[in-house]
Order: sequence, then C-alpha cells, then structure tokens
Amino acid sequence: MNPNNCLVIAHRGASTYAPENTFAAFDLALDMGARHFELDVQLSGDNHLVVIHDDKVNRTTDGNGEVSALTLRELQSLDAGAWFGAKFAGERIPTLESLLDRYRGRAHLHVEIKGKTQGLSERTVDMIRRRGWAQNVTMTSFQIDKLEALRAHAPELPAGWLLREIDDAVIMRAQSLGLTQLCPKADATTPGLVAKLRNAGFNVRAWGVANEELMLRMVDAGVDGMTVNFPDKLIGLLRERTKEKN
Repeated sequence: MNPNNCLVIAHRGASTYAPENTFAAFDLALDMGARHFELDVQLSGDNHLVVIHDDKVNRTTDGNGEVSALTLRELQSLDAGAWFGAKFAGERIPTLESLLDRYRGRAHLHVEIKGKTQGLSERTVDMIRRRGWAQNVTMTSFQIDKLEALRAHAPELPAGWLLREIDDAVIMRAQSLGLTQLCPKADATTPGLVAKLRNAGFNVRAWGVANEELMLRMVDAGVDGMTVNFPDKLIGLLRERTKEKN
C-alpha cells in the first residue's frame, strides 16, 4: 500500500501532548497536520451529548461520578485539563455540538459511541446530520448493539467495528450489517489479516498503537489508517517513507 494512503487519526486529539478529548488536544492535532480526529461520545444525565471516554469523570477531570448521572452544567464545571498539566488548567469537557461547530470544514471525525445509554447512536447521528457533518464522519463502536442501532438509523454513514479479535464469524456479521470498516487491535494485526479483511471488502483501521514500534509495524502491515496519540510522529514517518520512494 502507498503510505500516503494511511490515514493519520489523532486519538482523542494529540493526547500524548494535551489532555484527551479537549479542544487543546484537537487544536494541537490540527497544528501538527492531522485532519482526522477520533473522539468518544456519551450522554449526560440531562440528555446532552458530551465528548468523554470513560463512564466516570474521575480519571480525566477533578470530579467524581458517572457521566450519565451528572448534568451538563455539572460536567462543564469540572476541570478537564489540570490533571494533565498546569498549563491546561481550565479545559472543559466539550459538548459534541460545540466540537462540530469548532472544527467544521477542518477535519474528518471518527466518532466512537460509548456508554450504556439506549438511543445514543441515534441521538449522535441526529446531531451530526443537524450540524451538517454527514459527509465527514465515520461512526465506530466496540458494542455490536450500538452498531446495529446505527445501521438501522443511518445506513448511509460509514461505520466500523472495534475489536480485540477477528474471526470468520465476525467478518460475516460485519458484512451482514453493511459495515465499511473493521478495526483490529494493533498488536494482533498482521499483513495477512489486513489482506484478508481488505479482500472481504473492509477498510482496515488499527487501534491500540501504544508506541512507535507498533506504529511502524502497522505501516508495514499496510493498514488503511490508525489511531495514534502522537500524530506528529506518524506524519513524520509517512513523509520519510514518501521521500524514500521518490
């Protein structure tokens, strides 16, 4: 595969260098040259779509409790940056709506549906459509029920299944749902698996690229894209590979 075709997807933004899923992290990813962002969506206790990975706010804010039990006002009163570094103090948990408005025309979003809330897939899609983003998103989830709901509500949107292991049954299920992408974990991804999934009709996007060694292995395996916390390093590698070919 031509390395120019490997998508650099900033995982929760440039999250090696800035607090994940905050405007600081996404702005930095843009500055580094990344034009694809991965982010996580959950529902607040008063039914607002918010961008946060964990079910609880404890790890990435100065607060405590379940995202689904807190109101938007309570969530946005939390500091989502100081835990990462003093210069990020005051960063807030974004709403999906504010993120869509901020990066309109500047990025493609890979939106992971998280949490246990019923109707989250549909609510997320409705917001994406309403804000005019339908041509610039890829929807993903680990949860097959979220993907089933997504495909029923928005069959036109590209969608991917995040998986730790992929076998023939998974491939058949993904084909039956009309998924466009399968997303294997990087440490289980080989050139053979990439070829098999591509031959089955899927785009292949690796996740869990925890270090530069895995990043290099994924490029050599020929994946179509990968989520990385350090988009600058992947961009640099791909540029070097391009120079070598020319």
